[in-house]
Amino acid sequence: MEENSAPQDEAAFNADEASSTVKECIDVILSEVDYDQGKVNQWMASVVEQALTRLVKLGKAYKYIVSCTVMQKSGSGLHTASSCFWDNNTDGNCTVRWENRTMCCIVNVFAVAIPL
Repeated sequence: MEENSAPQDEAAFNADEASSTVKECIDVILSEVDYDQGKVNQWMASVVEQALTRLVKLGKAYKYIVSCTVMQKSGSGLHTASSCFWDNNTDGNCTVRWENRTMCCIVNVFAVAIPL
């Protein structure tokens, strides 16, 4: 019985590792800038591309879906939700919320295991 649990643990998605990887990408791209509507699309594309590249370099057998939302801080609310139908033993997701004084960035990562 123990032999079966070890491979599942290795195959399980590590949300902490993914979150820290994504947070580093956001920090590099957004930490020194103020919200600028004209640059948001470029920033989001960079965050998504860098996060995806770094997640793939972790060498895990996953298909990744990465989404990014950037919102100017203006006192308004932002609510988001997601749901997935998948194998809870291997697949996973994480959400990283990052903000500075002028904007809020939310990155969602979904990882779907590739059967080997």
